[in-house]
Amino acid sequence: MRSGEAMRRREFIKVVGGAAAAWPLSALAQQGERPKRIAILTAGAANDPDYRNWVAAFVQGLQEMGWADGRNVRIDTRWGAGNATDIRRFAAELVALAPDVILSSGVALGTLQQATRTIPIVFVLSADPVGNGYVDSLARPGGNTTGFMLFEYSLSGKWLEILKQIAPGVTRAAVIRDTVGPAGIGQWASLQSLAPSLGVEVSPLNVRDDKEIERNIVTFARGSNGGLIVTASPLTTVNRDLVIKLAAQHKLPAVYWDRAFVTNGGLISYGPDVADQFRRAAGYVDRILRGEKPADMPVQAPTKYEIVINLKTAKALGLTIPPSVLARANEVIE
Repeated sequence: MRSGEAMRRREFIKVVGGAAAAWPLSALAQQGERPKRIAILTAGAANDPDYRNWVAAFVQGLQEMGWADGRNVRIDTRWGAGNATDIRRFAAELVALAPDVILSSGVALGTLQQATRTIPIVFVLSADPVGNGYVDSLARPGGNTTGFMLFEYSLSGKWLEILKQIAPGVTRAAVIRDTVGPAGIGQWASLQSLAPSLGVEVSPLNVRDDKEIERNIVTFARGSNGGLIVTASPLTTVNRDLVIKLAAQHKLPAVYWDRAFVTNGGLISYGPDVADQFRRAAGYVDRILRGEKPADMPVQAPTKYEIVINLKTAKALGLTIPPSVLARANEVIE
């Protein structure tokens, strides 16, 4: 009997101990404590499936750490859709809600920092957080902001290398860059420094809206042996369908910074796994909700890069993708 009672006692302690491990987060709401509040300000559009998938990856990451919207956390999301006026308005709205932490993507970061220097901010999709003055250094950000770099500028040169590998006949490359976005200068500098060694003349296509995108691509396409490089910016992301259509119409092989262009009909992309960055951002938000300070959390670079190739588009352009490039691809769209 005593042996049986002891076994039952041990089982009871094991069950209670296991349940107690799940208490800290789930019990918050039950004990009447105020649920934590997370704000999300993205430069993307609400109807953009890729941005929605990225935000979903962030929310899923939170759930894996025990944070559930409507239970122990409340999440307020605003979609800027690349509109500077809306981003400023949404930043003010979210700061007024006094959230515990804000997730920011892209150009929304600068606007948020103007709105608050006290609420913790975790960013993603920022190409040069130190150069833009968002943080003091990568190792010690200081202030209320930390997060995840989009990429290092040296990555930009890879776009030109890939373009030359898949379309050896290209001798002219137009680089589409947003004149408003601060990342455009760094991306252009990396491409320009590499171009002579590859025998390619690069020309910047400075754009501020969809009309300039169309006008500049059409003008560039009048020459021969041309290709496109589409750099990272909210403007190119919002207008990616237009860029893809123009590249197809004018038979221009194009390299893009993000896989979303290729899944929508573009030729090839090389860049960071953005969904992975949003998932990792959930880890930083979790740590801040538990009491850590952004100033002490180092800015991190991407750990996953991917090449995505659309063979249907390659065939339409009369291109044969070299086996060496195919072998490095993370995804091939047939």
